[in-house]
Amino acid sequence: MELSKNFIPASVEGKWNKHWQQKGYFNSKPDNRPAFTVVIPPPNVTGVLHMGHTLNETVQDILVRKARMSGFNACWVPGSDHASIATEAKVVQMLEKEKGIKKAALSREEFLKYAFEWKEKYGGIIYNQIERLGCSVDWSRVTFTMDDHYYKAVINVFVDLYNKGLIYRGARMINWDPAAKTALSDEEVEYKDLQGKLYHVKYDLVSADGKNIGGITIATQRPETIMGDTAICVNPNDERYTNLKGAFAVVPLINRRIPIIFDEYVDPSFGTGALKVTPAHDINDYNLGLKHNLEVVDTLNEDGTLSAAAQIYVGEDRFKARKKIIAELTEKGFLVKEEEYQTRLGYSQRTGVVVEPRISTQWFLKMKELAEPALKAVVDGDIKIHPGDKFLATYKYWLENVKDWCISRQLWWGQQIPAWYSPDGTCVVAATREEAFMLFESQWAAGGEQFNDQLPSSPFTINDIKQDEDVLDTWFSSWLWPSEVFNGVSNPGNADVKYYYPTSVLVTGQDIIFFWVARMVMAGLEYEKQIPFKDVYFTGMVRDKQGRKMSKSLGNSPDLLELIDKYGADAVRFGIMISSPAGNDLLFDESSLEQGSFFNNKIWNALKLVKMWEPRIDNNNSGDNSTFAINWFESRLNEVKTEVDALMKQFRLSEALKTIYSLIWDDFCSWYLEWAKPGFEQPINANVYQKTIAFFTELLQLLHPYMPFVTEEIYHLLEERNEDLCVKQFAPIGNIDKAILAKGNLLKDSITAVRDARNKAQLKPKETIELSIQSNEQAAYSDITELLGKQVNAKSFAFATDAVAQSINFVVGKDKFYLVTEMPLNTGHQKEELEKELEYQKGFLASVEKKLSNERFVQNAKPEVVEFERKKKSDAEEKIKVIEESLAALA
Repeated sequence: MELSKNFIPASVEGKWNKHWQQKGYFNSKPDNRPAFTVVIPPPNVTGVLHMGHTLNETVQDILVRKARMSGFNACWVPGSDHASIATEAKVVQMLEKEKGIKKAALSREEFLKYAFEWKEKYGGIIYNQIERLGCSVDWSRVTFTMDDHYYKAVINVFVDLYNKGLIYRGARMINWDPAAKTALSDEEVEYKDLQGKLYHVKYDLVSADGKNIGGITIATQRPETIMGDTAICVNPNDERYTNLKGAFAVVPLINRRIPIIFDEYVDPSFGTGALKVTPAHDINDYNLGLKHNLEVVDTLNEDGTLSAAAQIYVGEDRFKARKKIIAELTEKGFLVKEEEYQTRLGYSQRTGVVVEPRISTQWFLKMKELAEPALKAVVDGDIKIHPGDKFLATYKYWLENVKDWCISRQLWWGQQIPAWYSPDGTCVVAATREEAFMLFESQWAAGGEQFNDQLPSSPFTINDIKQDEDVLDTWFSSWLWPSEVFNGVSNPGNADVKYYYPTSVLVTGQDIIFFWVARMVMAGLEYEKQIPFKDVYFTGMVRDKQGRKMSKSLGNSPDLLELIDKYGADAVRFGIMISSPAGNDLLFDESSLEQGSFFNNKIWNALKLVKMWEPRIDNNNSGDNSTFAINWFESRLNEVKTEVDALMKQFRLSEALKTIYSLIWDDFCSWYLEWAKPGFEQPINANVYQKTIAFFTELLQLLHPYMPFVTEEIYHLLEERNEDLCVKQFAPIGNIDKAILAKGNLLKDSITAVRDARNKAQLKPKETIELSIQSNEQAAYSDITELLGKQVNAKSFAFATDAVAQSINFVVGKDKFYLVTEMPLNTGHQKEELEKELEYQKGFLASVEKKLSNERFVQNAKPEVVEFERKKKSDAEEKIKVIEESLAALA
């Protein structure tokens, strides 16, 4: 079979995806192996995967493939989230743009039909992307947060928490999204520091009998809300305003009288010392209003336009109305001045609009009782956060300061709240209409004495009760994810949940530590009585080269499928992982994908080289020249396998990839294959060839979790196989011979130095040299001199006791090297090179000595670190001595 010039990803990716799925390698069922369970953070069905998802999914696949190849029954559950606010907004937008249909013109059932069509379309796109990326998920377990079993679980949890007294309904000041027309939880509001304006507005003052007694200036950031003012508040100890007891202010533009109230809440030193109180539009004003029994005047509609209660500019958008009100205040002499003001505004995380504080009757979940065990689980180390030094404090802060969770949303897309209302407004909570009606009946029976002690007939029928129109916050469904993907809530104690729960590791973004991670811990402890996962690994944020977060609005997020088409899935996975240090943000640069593509071709070319040897296998060839190469690479491979295992346990996946990359590119391709390959048209020993195949196979296996397609393809092209790489089990790590590794490093350094000297002397590759080495440790060169001579084209080798005349000399470590050539020598150039090296070594020595002279460093650093610095000092001193001797010989 003739191999292509370069690796062609498109020719193999579809083939292997299909093969793996046909074999059912990624489908998991409980057995006697230990489970390794990962649940995908379900992407929203609002579009396509972005680069943050790509990073997240790649990390999970690396961990899952590594576990599968290490004897675990790996189960990776895929799925998607219904994303109430975001998806409903997209569907509403689609209906208006493509079909000319307004949501208001549809029934709930009709709207949900369109929403499920949307889900099928975009859920399919997302799953195709996950497959194209090479993710080894169990497609037989795909879960959607609106699946029937999942819907049932969410409803049952709501009913249970309500019956436990943890869910309540009440009118509270909440965050309102005017674009989505729904309530938000505190965590769904993102705050931004902005340069705003403070408007100083004059209010006329009148006495109780209506006489004008002057005016008072109030500073406000939001003049569009003054029509909702129901009082002016001043501090009772502020002497400027003691004469205003019993007086009233007149709201500008609408001429409504409002009382002057006194409360120590007001800071006399801030602004004018007088505060306008708008209970409907500010949480602090709302609390003041409750205290002083003030009227609540809501001047905004649910879409952010001015309501009829505003009296003026009714129906105008709040920000357009602000401009018109400022103009009218100026025209009528009420605007005293305006000034620049540093402010902080809350924005909806879902729609990006400015959030409005709003009094609204909503459903809430008490969080403190649930938060305490979730905090303890992490503090006690039952759940480990990675990197802990970065995110543990954030997790603790949120749970220690948790607030009740507003869980109702004014939407149709989602799990409808299982609360039922009778015609007189009485409310019961039950999973179904039938159960709700039974609760109403039991209430009537309990009140039988009101009906002459006889069981009354129902005052209304089952069809008369109405279900709450609202749905539950999306996170109220996704907090059950690790359990309910195995039907743990809807079918408690089933075989799957017993085997797969708790899951092994959660890989997610740092931005949902509050929304999802902490809440999953709460739900897991409440309903499974166990933590939902043992480890949480937070990936960093993917940013563009300018440091901006990738987003569709900025147009800086590339299309994943286009990248895969251009570079191949392996190169995309490589590119995003090589630049992704644990927990830190990464700057996405397409050049890293090019590096991945080059790496593919490097391995492909190594395959082509090895396959060229196959026809030249000779069982009679001793292959003695390759014995050292084999022994060295075996130890080097074991050394890297040990390092990679340790790095992956610490979730330092990027560092592990860099280690594997260096092993393959440098140690295997650049060194081992050069040392092991036969001479031009010469035979290769069968043992050397088989060892090379074995090494190559282990390298492919080591790399496979990162780059599954190229490794599986080359694995099968190397030789005929009875099993596939993706399920091949890792062999135990062998011995590491430190002495042979040291010789290998010496050999590499020596070859590099000699080649460098040859290049500087402008020797052609075919020109031979005579090589001599002056060393106090000649034993270090045993086993490698023959390879060294072969690699640098030396016709002879010898150990020297004195300087070799008429030679090119240079230093490698503590040893002096002498090259004798037929070319005339340029001693001036040699001297110049040695002087440069001497200057560098002296500078290096000075920096080490400075560090060792720092008492704080010596006392506080680990002993092994200090000892390493001392060795660096000793080596530098020895090298300086050798260089100086070489210079003296040239004098």
